[in-house]
Amino acid sequence: MSPVTVVEGRKVSLSNLEKVLYPATGFTKGEVLHYYATVAGPLLAHLRDRPLSFFRYPDGPDGQHFFVKNVPVGTPDWVRTGEVPRSDGPSRMVLVQDLASLMWAANLVTEFHTPQWLVQAPEEADRLVVDLDPGPPATIVQCCEVALWLRERLAEDGIEAYAKTSGSKGLHLLASLTPTPSAQVTAYAKELAVEASRAMPGLVIHRMTRSLRPGKVFVDFSQNAARKTTAAAYTLRARPEPTVSAPVTWEEVEECRGPDELSFLAPDMGARLEAYGGDLLAPLFDPGRARPLPAP
Repeated sequence: MSPVTVVEGRKVSLSNLEKVLYPATGFTKGEVLHYYATVAGPLLAHLRDRPLSFFRYPDGPDGQHFFVKNVPVGTPDWVRTGEVPRSDGPSRMVLVQDLASLMWAANLVTEFHTPQWLVQAPEEADRLVVDLDPGPPATIVQCCEVALWLRERLAEDGIEAYAKTSGSKGLHLLASLTPTPSAQVTAYAKELAVEASRAMPGLVIHRMTRSLRPGKVFVDFSQNAARKTTAAAYTLRARPEPTVSAPVTWEEVEECRGPDELSFLAPDMGARLEAYGGDLLAPLFDPGRARPLPAP
């Protein structure tokens, strides 16, 4: 039988705690669960009230992996769920609202992906996201160069951007918005991507055509679409090592000179949270910082 622990009064079954999920470092499932418990405070703030898509990799990043959007079979009845619109009719998705449900979800071995809207207002985005994806031989160094341009461009529209690593190869920019239809946010983000490609034609592309990507940074605006999701801050990623989608300072972005400089592993995050006094993305939760998009 799987061991059972009590988390905030809830019984949570945990399984295969000694199983190595990241062979490159020997990082085990037990360590995955410990990591998520360590970052639960800031992570839960980023997950709360956002319907979750789980990217599962129960045998590690080299094994089978798959997305789960509907409520998984066997979900405890105390895990909250929410109804969300779909083109084929309403569906129910998981809401991770507390430590117990976080530990239950983490035991499934998952990345956490969220939309840019809350379950209370589907398709009304309260976030803008821009995903900067480098095409080799471009690296996160080039992503940082593009991020700095986008930061200044967003500031011209009164929008304050914050940065985090994707936990994979690139960088995400986030900004807090007053509730805005997802389609409108997507259109605005596409305009930004087009402007960036015109300002830096040798460095940036805004089209998804893979043959155009080598050596350039793809500015992906599409994750603002209502049906799309983005890896949440502090989620682990299914990579050879337990990399994290980690918030970073603009000073770190400005000073990035090497492809490995902004790569953070699970064991790094406790010290980073302590060093920076908490979540670098906390301003995203301040209603006073939310801004409307400029008029079309």
